[in-house]
Amino acid sequence: MKKMLYLAIGAVVAYGAYIALSLMFLPSVEELKNRRTNMTIQVKDWHGDYHPFTVGPKNRYWTPSGGIPAEMKWAVILAEDSNFYKHEGIDVKAIKNAIKYDLEKKSFARGASTITQQVAKNLFLSREKTISRKVKEIVLAKRMEEELTKGRIIELYLNVVELGPMVYGIGHGARYYFGKPASALTPRECAFLAAMLPGPRVAYNPYKNLDKVLKRSNMILRLLRNKGVLSAGEYQQALGQEPNIAGLQRKVDQSIEKVEATFQNFTGSAGPQEPVPVPASEGEGTVKEAPAALPPAEPAGTTPVEEGKGGAPPVQEEQK
Repeated sequence: MKKMLYLAIGAVVAYGAYIALSLMFLPSVEELKNRRTNMTIQVKDWHGDYHPFTVGPKNRYWTPSGGIPAEMKWAVILAEDSNFYKHEGIDVKAIKNAIKYDLEKKSFARGASTITQQVAKNLFLSREKTISRKVKEIVLAKRMEEELTKGRIIELYLNVVELGPMVYGIGHGARYYFGKPASALTPRECAFLAAMLPGPRVAYNPYKNLDKVLKRSNMILRLLRNKGVLSAGEYQQALGQEPNIAGLQRKVDQSIEKVEATFQNFTGSAGPQEPVPVPASEGEGTVKEAPAALPPAEPAGTTPVEEGKGGAPPVQEEQK
């Protein structure tokens, strides 16, 4: 019995030493203060393969803070991290609530990661669910809060979030779903994109669960109204709008017919194809679908981004 106890204690000490050693080799976050900085990370497509992704102005869809509508910033803050301007990288209260919830559900269903922690994970860490990775995430988040402004952190966050099949960042998401730059997004569109963040692949995939995405976006619009970001008139106007899905079924049917015809040419039989999303071209509707393979993201590059409109209250951009 004592031997097992000693082994357990030894394992804990060894694991603690491993974590402490790994913290010594964490990357520096100081370079992120420079808004002209570019770095390459690895992102996963919906087939499980990894691809290089540029974080910074060399990415053609990169949208600087001034080009992101205030409604978009507040939508993700209020929906994902309501204490963003109060905490210093970690939200202790949220962590306590998450632990209580997970114990009740006997699972790791709720992570309680702040926006800063998510930026740390997306830029520097893997997606593995381990204690060591979580500790690294917390340490990096604390360092980011010391080195970067809140405005810079939210800029980084919105430019690396996943919003579709190889669609990463608000700039690409705005083009993919609405055929416009991020600076031109309406409050409804901002809320729509923010609503997808918890699970763009399945749970909040608009091509599979559009009603669920709309319901969550309505909740986010209500949060924006309560915060004073939207006036009463703007709130009612946004609620009255829905993503333009006119002609969607016709386009899907036509695409399916083309695929079935091609399939028949090769096999002599036809079968139904499940529709999956393809990017919206500029000036067209907001939601499109097509069968066959998922569309690849366009190659990274640079495009000028229009200045976004203001909003009340403004997202803080304090100096450090």
